[in-house]
Amino acid sequence: MKILNVVANNRRRGFEIKTRRGIYWLPYAKVEPRPGRGEHVTEVRVDPELAREGFGFRLHSGVEGSAHIEQALDYCRDPSYMRDMLLHKLTLEAQRRVEASGLSRREVIRRLRTSPAQFYRLLDQTNYRKSIDRMVSLLAVLDCEVNLVVRAKTA
Repeated sequence: MKILNVVANNRRRGFEIKTRRGIYWLPYAKVEPRPGRGEHVTEVRVDPELAREGFGFRLHSGVEGSAHIEQALDYCRDPSYMRDMLLHKLTLEAQRRVEASGLSRREVIRRLRTSPAQFYRLLDQTNYRKSIDRMVSLLAVLDCEVNLVVRAKTA
């Protein structure tokens, strides 16, 4: 996700990050170096070296830092970002389970009733176009039980 604009808000002590999907908030407390109590951000700019997916900032003391859009997405609990992170975790677990299962890949593909190309797409952690349903099916073939736990957010 590309950053269109970023503004430092020293009064609210955070960054307002504008993207095509909306405006995200990232407090100073979530970046490194963390501005101290009396310190403020004097300069902020979208970083083209990070493919416009991050920004750099300078503190009044001259210390510089940077942040990535994923930090704001994680802080704001963006639903599409949270889905991608869940999918990533399921994929990594499936990769570990395939290696440890003792089943041949051909047998896993047969049990999953899919093609080898689709199986390898399921194991690709950079592919976010797959469904969570298929990942749960793959883990079930590997004799895993997937539980989703929903609990109140802690402070």
